[in-house]
Amino acid sequence: MNRERVLDEVREILAKTGFYLSEKTNTRGLSFDAVARRDEILLLIKVLLNVDAFSRQSAEELKMIATTLKGAPLLIGERSGAGPLQDGVIYSRSGVPILSRQTFKDFFEEGVPPFIFSAPGGMYVKLDGEALRRAREEKEISLGALAEIAGVSRRAIQMYLEGMSATVDIAMRLEKFLGEPLVVPMDPFQYSARVADLLGNFEEFERFERDVFQRLFRLGYDVLPTVKCPFEAFTKDREIVLLTGVTSREERADEKASIVSNLAKIVERDSVLFVERRVSRKSFGGTAVIGKEELRKIRDRAKILELIEERKS
Repeated sequence: MNRERVLDEVREILAKTGFYLSEKTNTRGLSFDAVARRDEILLLIKVLLNVDAFSRQSAEELKMIATTLKGAPLLIGERSGAGPLQDGVIYSRSGVPILSRQTFKDFFEEGVPPFIFSAPGGMYVKLDGEALRRAREEKEISLGALAEIAGVSRRAIQMYLEGMSATVDIAMRLEKFLGEPLVVPMDPFQYSARVADLLGNFEEFERFERDVFQRLFRLGYDVLPTVKCPFEAFTKDREIVLLTGVTSREERADEKASIVSNLAKIVERDSVLFVERRVSRKSFGGTAVIGKEELRKIRDRAKILELIEERKS
C-alpha cells in the first residue's frame, strides 16, 4: 500500500467517526497531512510509510503547532528500519506518538485502545498501582513474594505500586499470580510537549516575511514561524492565536488564502494573509487580507484584530 492510499484510509476513518477534516492538498513536505476536529478533540496527523523518515525538525514543528492550537500530534506509519510496526503498540519519535494503521483504526472505529508502548529496552505497559496495592493487601502477599514471582527487586515492586511502567512479561506474571487485571490502556495523545523557542530575530526569512514578523513583534505579538506548513507563522498573545500567511509578489494570494481559510475553520481560529503585492480583495474565504503599506501604518496591535473582524465575513 502506498502513502496516498494510507492517507485516504486514515481520512475515511476520521470522517466515518465524526471528525470534520481539512481539505486534501497535494503540497508535499508539510509537517502534517490532515487536520481533524471532533468536539474538543483536535488532531494534527502525519502519514508516512517508513517512520524513520520523520525527522526531529518535523517532530518539533508538529509539536509546536499542536501545542499552540491546543491539539494533539499523531504520526501514522507502516514500518521502521526494524520492521513492520506492531498492532496495539504506541511508538514515539521525538515525543510524537506513532500508531500503525490498524492500531489507529481499532482505536477510532472500535474504541479499542493500545495497551503497550515501545521504549528503549523493549515493550512496556502502564500498571494500575492502586489495583496492584489492593490485590496485594487483600491476598496478604509480601513485597518479597511479589518480587520473586515477577523476577524483580523489592524496590521495583514498590515503584510499580507508585505507578512505574513494567515490561509486558513482568505484568503478565503479576496478573496471572494475582488473578487481577493490572494493565491500563494507553492514551495516544499524552506526549512530551516541548514548545519551540520563540525566535527573537528573523534574519533567515525572506525579506517581506521578515518585515511582517518584525512588525508584528514590535506591535507586541509573539510570532512562532513555521517551516513545513501551508502558512508562515502563528501570531499570538494571551487571548488569540492567528494563522498567519505571507505572500510575496510571485505568489497568488487567493490560492494561499484558500488553504489557510480551510485550516482555520478546522482548528477554529482566525486567519490573516499579509500581501506584498496590491490586491483588490479584502478577504478570501474568511481570511482577512492586509497589504504591505497598510501594515506599516498600523500603530496599535488591536487594529489588526479590528481589520480581521471587519474583513473575515
